[in-house]
Amino acid sequence: MTIGNLMRLLSDGEVHSGEALGEALGVSRAAVWKQLKKLDAMGVELIAVKGRGYRLAHSLEPLSGQRVVAGLPAEARHLLARLFVEDQLDSSNEFLRGRFTQGAGHGEACLVERQSAGRGRRGRAWSTAWGQGLLLSLGWRFDAGVASLEGLSLAVGVVVAQVLERHGAAPALKWPNDILLPLAGGELGKLAGILIEVTGDAAGPCEVVIGLGMNLTLPEELRRTIDQPVAALFDTCPGLSRNQLAADVIAGLLTMLADFEASGFATWRDDWNARHAFAGSDVRILQGAKESEAVAGDVDDSGNLWVSEGGQARRLSGGEISVRRRT
Repeated sequence: MTIGNLMRLLSDGEVHSGEALGEALGVSRAAVWKQLKKLDAMGVELIAVKGRGYRLAHSLEPLSGQRVVAGLPAEARHLLARLFVEDQLDSSNEFLRGRFTQGAGHGEACLVERQSAGRGRRGRAWSTAWGQGLLLSLGWRFDAGVASLEGLSLAVGVVVAQVLERHGAAPALKWPNDILLPLAGGELGKLAGILIEVTGDAAGPCEVVIGLGMNLTLPEELRRTIDQPVAALFDTCPGLSRNQLAADVIAGLLTMLADFEASGFATWRDDWNARHAFAGSDVRILQGAKESEAVAGDVDDSGNLWVSEGGQARRLSGGEISVRRRT
């Protein structure tokens, strides 16, 4: 019995007795109880119904490779070399980086129900309960060097934002790699983060792994452990299919990547600026131990963010820089 098998049985949101779960999984009720305790420790909300059994506080749709592939348009299906759907990994990005070391990786995508060592930009952990997020990595090999990848994380943000808009959400983009959603009261909460990892020659071929972590459902207990405003997509789009969302994001990213080396970020610049969360706003710029105040401007053709700092124009070009709205 695996956590994944148990979660798939519980995914309908109905009440299941320990005995029925044990019979379906071929284990004892005691073994089921131990796995249920593990789920609770993973942040999965379970409700015990006296005399009847257990159910998930929120029904979920398990990932299905067959359903994701079926949801891809023909062009994206042609570009997708292989799709992996895993119950648990340390990191989907690390999984695909390993695929590149084996001579594969290009055009491959990995979806995972839960990561035990997921991380975001600047080494931060990314936490989500089993089956309650969209955790995706996509591999692509570029013939040109690292310089050709300028603005790639911003183009990824635009693609994901466009997918969300088609499903009725109103995302905003935070430079350089966050996707935000409005919360009650007009505040913006972090919905998703993008992490791009590159290996290869600065002037020659390079291999890129794009990681995306998106909150779909966030239990209140988990929200309280996060030190910034956060958003969950299903609060806004409760009827959205998780597998169709995965298919739409994969399709959008594959189509973008197929053209990015030739066109660069310039073709995506206006779309990014149109969704710029902090355009014209007072912001704080954090770079290591240094902090300064500025007014945020637009991004340029290379994905650099221009700000006005003390009346002087300054270009921010990524790296270990964080931009936050000033309150």
